[in-house]
Amino acid sequence: MRHSEITLEINPKIAPVLFGEYDQNLKDLATALEVTLTARGNQLYLAGDEQKVDKALAVLEELRNQVEKGVALGPHEIRYAVDVFMREDQGPEAETELSATPIQVTSRGKRITPRTYGQKKYVEAIRDHVLTFGIGPAGTGKTYLAVTMAVAALQSKQVNRLVLTRPAVEAGEKLGFLPGDLQEKVDPYLRPLTDALFDILGAELYQRYIERRVIEIAPLAYMRGRTLDDSFIILDEAQNTTTEQMKMFLTRMGWGSRVVVTGDVTQIDLPKGQASGLVEAAEILKDVPGIAFVYLGDRDVVRHEMVQKIIKAYESRAKIEEKGGTSGS
Repeated sequence: MRHSEITLEINPKIAPVLFGEYDQNLKDLATALEVTLTARGNQLYLAGDEQKVDKALAVLEELRNQVEKGVALGPHEIRYAVDVFMREDQGPEAETELSATPIQVTSRGKRITPRTYGQKKYVEAIRDHVLTFGIGPAGTGKTYLAVTMAVAALQSKQVNRLVLTRPAVEAGEKLGFLPGDLQEKVDPYLRPLTDALFDILGAELYQRYIERRVIEIAPLAYMRGRTLDDSFIILDEAQNTTTEQMKMFLTRMGWGSRVVVTGDVTQIDLPKGQASGLVEAAEILKDVPGIAFVYLGDRDVVRHEMVQKIIKAYESRAKIEEKGGTSGS
């Protein structure tokens, strides 16, 4: 085992962000990579096993690239960078997996950028295809990135309006027995889409777009019989569509439109025995040219690290049940 010691000069303008408050980023990296990382001003001292120091250099270079692009480093960025460069099957694209140009800036100045390689592929698929399916577990950014791309397309005049929809499974898409007017009835089902738009656009612009019907948010039942031209259309929670609903939705696409379908096939809320339209569509349409399928996994989770652990635990349990190792009760 060969020992290695290296001193790096870090740009003073980015050193505070790279190192973290009270050098917390360096402490997290040192623990994960099993090396010594010590900051003195804008100089960074690395020491440890030669191979581990080399890995640490690769991670630091990637993180430095992110900071230079305006990304605010947090626990997720640190954890993901370590995971990418430490895995055994690292491919040639790994060095640039995390580097991406921001796709949108929110009303509060927050730069929205793909934070994992899976998210980067998802964004590229939406940009390059008229119909994209984003399938993966909770916390992988499926909905938020789709809404971000929709807003970017609207503001660059690629489309004239946004149409966002979800199936209201719990109310059987019949919503009448709930109290309040139509908007109050559907709000609970559409809130994730509303929240994403509100965050990206800000209150004033969001309200203006809603009033002018530039943005339409409605339950899936209200899409029947329509043809949507020059629109960016998002179907969220698509795992809860029936076969008929999915076919109905996909045939709403008009000229100049772009469609994104998102869903998590591990959280289907349909009645027992009812086939998921998303699961069937993924099988029926998998070989159709012009349609992209992007599958996100636990490594793409950008919420609290506990969410990633929970997803892994459930996936492990599912694999055991598939092998007949447990009754699943």
